[in-house]
Amino acid sequence: MRDYATQMEAARKGIITPEMKKVAEKEYRTEEEIRELVAKGQVAIPANRLHTAIEANGVGSMLRTKINVNLGVSRDCRDYDVEMQKVMAAVNMGAEAIMDLSSHGDTQPFRRKLTSECPAMIGTVPVYDSVIHYQRDLATLTAKDFLDVIRLHAEDGVDFVTLHCGITRRTIDQIKKHKRKMNIVSRGGSLVFAWMCMTGEENPFYEYYDEILEICREYDVTISLGDACRPGCIADGSDVCQIEELVRLGELTKRAWERDVQVMVEGPGHMPMDQIEANMKIQQTICMGAPFYVLGPVVTDIAPGYDHITAAIGGAIAASAGAAFLCYVTPAEHLALPDLEDVKQGIMATRIAAHAADIAKKIPHATDKDFAMADARRNLDWEAQWECAMDPETAKAIRSSRASEEDDRCSMCGKFCAVRSMNKALNGEYIDIL
Repeated sequence: MRDYATQMEAARKGIITPEMKKVAEKEYRTEEEIRELVAKGQVAIPANRLHTAIEANGVGSMLRTKINVNLGVSRDCRDYDVEMQKVMAAVNMGAEAIMDLSSHGDTQPFRRKLTSECPAMIGTVPVYDSVIHYQRDLATLTAKDFLDVIRLHAEDGVDFVTLHCGITRRTIDQIKKHKRKMNIVSRGGSLVFAWMCMTGEENPFYEYYDEILEICREYDVTISLGDACRPGCIADGSDVCQIEELVRLGELTKRAWERDVQVMVEGPGHMPMDQIEANMKIQQTICMGAPFYVLGPVVTDIAPGYDHITAAIGGAIAASAGAAFLCYVTPAEHLALPDLEDVKQGIMATRIAAHAADIAKKIPHATDKDFAMADARRNLDWEAQWECAMDPETAKAIRSSRASEEDDRCSMCGKFCAVRSMNKALNGEYIDIL
């Protein structure tokens, strides 16, 4: 029986947990460094004490940038077996977290399967599941109903829950007054907003925040403070609604830390590139260095079918400026539930963004494979290149489908290959071209 409730409480007591040891090993940090960062709230280790299959990871701006994959069934796509295939593919491709955003059917068996079998961090948005769990319309649900679903998810082993605690009845007036182009695009945020409008009551996740903290403390569930007012188009970026909510999320972060509950803070969804770095710095100040979890940001609104690219551009900028956790975006964003190929494209684009940011932030050993790749390319060593590649199978497939007559070079240059010419020139060899 452990003598601490949460990773944060352990860290503040001077205890180095097995999860901290694992994170220290992965991040090339000392165990004491990780403990200090967890104690300050600058690193979160989402690890529900009931999620026994988890492979612990730390989330923080000074660590490797982590990526999250959103999955789950909907009324139009109901196959849980397909979703589980996506889960395992995502883990194999390097995703550190899976969010189950299922919005149809009996969600609990799938959620329990995730926490019993999946080594990644598992996240959920309990407000989605409330309507499904009770099979009642939103307006008929009570604050107690919402809190009971949070507890249910905690009991099922979920490591972090996204809760839209930062919007209040004041937000209703702001949304009406400021005339956003896209209003609220957060699915959970829109449900909370709608519930407040229909019932006339205050946001239950804000009003009963202390009770929520007790649930999270009991199971060591990390709160991911959802940004209900995140901009849904670049025109709404950095507006009053977004920034006012962020100020409240900073207050809620402090209250969670007072109970030793770990926190991540969610950030913008759509935003022009020139606003991203400033947003990261504002968040770090207001939320006192709590890990920032961004959805993109998507840097232009006119590329449906290619939003994995628009998000990767924004994600690289955000992570290099201090974001700790990138939520992937797939080519199907704004269009449909992603299929397995969409998931792969989204993961690879996000991994590239995260890795590019880690290089810029000078994360320990971030450049190791890049330097090894340069050596492999100089030596025209294709097998060594596959070992360095993020996605070796795709790289191999492209090369084999358009093979050169010469095994040691590609079909783009043939004997005009610059690497070949330089190697021969520096070795004093004759360079034959024709």
